[in-house]
Amino acid sequence: MYSPSGTQIASGSSDLTVRLWDAESGALEHTLGGHTNSVDSVVYSPSGTQIASGSSDNTVRLWEVPSGTLGRTLEGHTSAVLSVVYSPSGTQIASGSSDNTVRLWDAPSGALRHTLEGHTSTVWSVVYSLSGKQLASGSSDNTVRLWDAESGALRHTLEGHTSTVWSVVYSLSGKQLASGSSDNTVRLWDAESGALEHTLEGHTREVNSVVYSPRGKQLASGSSDKTVRLWDAQSGALEHTLEGHTREVNSVVYSPNGKQLASGSSDNTVRLWDAQSGALGNALRGHTSYVFSVVYSPNGAQIVSGSGDRTVRLWDVASGQCQAVIKGFFGSVNSVVWKATPEGSYLLTGSSDNLVRQWQVIGEGSGYKVRLRWMSPHGALRVKGVSIDRVEGLSDLNRELLAQRGCVSRLGRRGGK
Repeated sequence: MYSPSGTQIASGSSDLTVRLWDAESGALEHTLGGHTNSVDSVVYSPSGTQIASGSSDNTVRLWEVPSGTLGRTLEGHTSAVLSVVYSPSGTQIASGSSDNTVRLWDAPSGALRHTLEGHTSTVWSVVYSLSGKQLASGSSDNTVRLWDAESGALRHTLEGHTSTVWSVVYSLSGKQLASGSSDNTVRLWDAESGALEHTLEGHTREVNSVVYSPRGKQLASGSSDKTVRLWDAQSGALEHTLEGHTREVNSVVYSPNGKQLASGSSDNTVRLWDAQSGALGNALRGHTSYVFSVVYSPNGAQIVSGSGDRTVRLWDVASGQCQAVIKGFFGSVNSVVWKATPEGSYLLTGSSDNLVRQWQVIGEGSGYKVRLRWMSPHGALRVKGVSIDRVEGLSDLNRELLAQRGCVSRLGRRGGK
């Protein structure tokens, strides 16, 4: 993930490390070693001066930025730490674990403030309200629990789901909470009283993704039943059922202006929908395996999708045309982030080949080209059987390494297989 300033990138890995990279050059700045099992969660503090990492070694570790030195090791959990989040003020950290607890820590000192007990199974999701005064946790015990962030007191246990609660999200106003579950429903709760406002029924399989529109008036849910459903966040009324995917929906995202919705599916497609009418716009075809990640450009004119076919595709929203294909990954592309700066637009990709890559998106006439700026591994550099399509601007180091493996020529032309 990018630091708040956008100048640094942090990545966690099953190789037991957190690595910090210079976002401009791709240079490895620090390798943060100390965890003794996989790193499952990495997050920057709001100020960007600290990083918290949660691990299957049952600990949270706090690291100083930019030095990369270990500040504190937060011990107390007795099983894997699956979720770590800072409060909006940055003064507190919450961690959720498969030991069925949430723990609240003082961010500056690392002191344990409260152990929030009550869940009877794994805590998958932890999120602060926008004010930072409340915390919500979702669990395999089928409940959502609301906690006072200052005292750690349990305010409400939100019961009603009949299977695991995977996702919990606050509305922009902070007055409402939405939870998605394997029981095929989304539930809307009053964040202050804990009262159930609406049960959004209609999905026939588990809900994988829940997201509020940018203005908070609409809610979208993606499901393994192959549909996306749009709901009125105030009344809970079903507005539209978006049908067209032929396999489960893995990712749902609104455009920046909230007028459009994109969904990525295991049917290998991305589909664009009108958020008001529910009408299908373009179906973006070209991937040959599951689409795991979909993101709009900041201006909403392009979409990028990452897939299990080991490619990233750049699409024009208006026409639905694929404008660039990025190949050369050695595993599925699970996450894509788009960053716009005065200097240009950049993509950050994370893939199961343990490589973090940054790409520059460059307008070229009516199309685009994508230039690889750098790639940095969480282990030894792995380059084999690379195919790079419309990618320019490799660094001298990366070009030399690729040339050694016959992937590109030292003169800059595309090499043999």
